[in-house]
Amino acid sequence: MKIMAGLTWAVLMSGAACADIIVAFDEGAPKDRFTIVNAGDCPLRDITITIDLGASAAGLIFDVTERGAGVQVFQPLELVVGRELLRDVPEVGDGDNSIALPIADFASGAEVAFTIDVDDTVGTREITVSGAEIEGAKVAISHLAGVTEATFGADAVARIGLDGCNA
Repeated sequence: MKIMAGLTWAVLMSGAACADIIVAFDEGAPKDRFTIVNAGDCPLRDITITIDLGASAAGLIFDVTERGAGVQVFQPLELVVGRELLRDVPEVGDGDNSIALPIADFASGAEVAFTIDVDDTVGTREITVSGAEIEGAKVAISHLAGVTEATFGADAVARIGLDGCNA
């Protein structure tokens, strides 16, 4: 939950008129959580936010079924905040390493959050994912002006700055 406090602070401190998206990963047991916040001043419409774990330091995957690529505990995708903002609920297959969230209307300060199980395929602690293990994973935002990308840092947060309110 320390990431949630940081996200709240980031939303409050974003002063410039711009479109900024913050995506945070929070390791949890038994569910991991991704939180996406529109931390800028601009409402965004018809965007798709893709979280791609493929380039992560630990070869992370989504573990959504009892059988398959994951280990021990599994958790399917569950939207916990902002379901009404999405055009569709994405399907995530066991062992997938990316998810695309089609957002119809993303007002300033709005949030989308989901829980799911993320497993490490490289390390020795497959069921626990640290911030350093998600480092390098990418977030891409497809919007009117094109595609903008950012990567997760060792703090398990990706910050995507978009130019102006034209995204």
